Amino acid sequence: MELDIALQALIREETMKSIEVDKIEHLVLERDMLISELDKNVEKVIADKNLYVNAYQQRIMVENIADEILGFGPLREFIEDDTVSDILVNGPEAIFIERRGLLEKTNRRFIDNTQLTDIAKRLVLQVGRRIDEGRPLVDSRLPDGSRLNVVIQPIALEGTSISIRKFSKNNKSLADLVGFGAMSNEMANFLIIAARCRVNIIISGGTGSGKTTLLNALSQYISENERILTLEDAAELRLMQPHVVRLETRLAGVENTGQITMRDLVINSLRMRPDRIIVGECRGEETFEMLQAMNTGHDGSMSTLHANSPRDAVARLESMVMMSGMSMPLTAIRRNIASAVNLIVQVSRLNDGSRKIMNITEIMGIEGDNVVLQDIFTFHNKQTRSEEGFVEGEFKNHGLLMRSAIMTNAYMFNLGSELKQMFGMTS
Repeated sequence: MELDIALQALIREETMKSIEVDKIEHLVLERDMLISELDKNVEKVIADKNLYVNAYQQRIMVENIADEILGFGPLREFIEDDTVSDILVNGPEAIFIERRGLLEKTNRRFIDNTQLTDIAKRLVLQVGRRIDEGRPLVDSRLPDGSRLNVVIQPIALEGTSISIRKFSKNNKSLADLVGFGAMSNEMANFLIIAARCRVNIIISGGTGSGKTTLLNALSQYISENERILTLEDAAELRLMQPHVVRLETRLAGVENTGQITMRDLVINSLRMRPDRIIVGECRGEETFEMLQAMNTGHDGSMSTLHANSPRDAVARLESMVMMSGMSMPLTAIRRNIASAVNLIVQVSRLNDGSRKIMNITEIMGIEGDNVVLQDIFTFHNKQTRSEEGFVEGEFKNHGLLMRSAIMTNAYMFNLGSELKQMFGMTS
């Protein structure tokens, strides 16, 4: 039998008063050691307040307080569970997790919004940030690389909200993604050639569709002889090459100074003699500079963006270039995009929780005022389900045109014959 919530709140509050939490937080304590020390404090609180709590309930309370002091409170088990990719807290009574692409509500909860907010503030403090009523939003990165977003009242109406996108401990390869059914062997081999022969690639998709995972997998095929710059809002990319410079944006400080935007990073990266520039995600005005980089000798650059199809991705690039303040006609923007970007890889998370590459599409150029797109591979949804409930479909190879810029690049890197063989080209 669980303790009444009001009783839990009382024991927690009195225990926290009796210990110096700030000092304990900075000590490197094993969980079992901390539990042993806290047990005495909780027992004293129970005795002083003349409360009835059995041994099992006391043990649970001690463990909960220990987990709170160590950082994550009732979220600890989900942080340690490698099958959980996202943790979403919508107030003290609603903790959701994403496991294998599907959301589920857990049976865990916080005692109340006070405990939840205290834990959120402690997590934010770990990364050198501050959250309060004057600054109720924080987006940052935890020490292990996981992305953290916290929103507190008065912005969060139902109580403090925490969103954690866990940092995967294992880099997935294209072979792994083939094994998961995200793409075919043919598609993986094509993307390997595209990465090696310095094709400019945009990975497009929705939130949680696997854009960063695919970007990481593609980056494994970049030559070790190249100087690579990665630019991100929250560092998630893990490149294995020996010559990598990692840059990260910075929000404004308490006095609204010191902000470093993605546009600042892109502009500065051009002065750092990069061979390739990898932008974790294009969101706005930095897109113009990124396209300029792709057009001025930084072939093989890559980025991700949010869009629902390759055609939408082109439209989104157009919109983001307009955000840069450059007074360019739409036709000039489209020509800029068509000459800079070679491939758009569209990824999606389907409603069965699986991730698929829906399109690998080449930008062929401009025809009239429109950007011409040519699908090389697509995923055809059969609109049926397997016995296990998974979406059934097949990956289709539509072929590569001889006038493809990818074919030209492949020949420059001695990969032309391999590419022609893949598509059954004889001439």
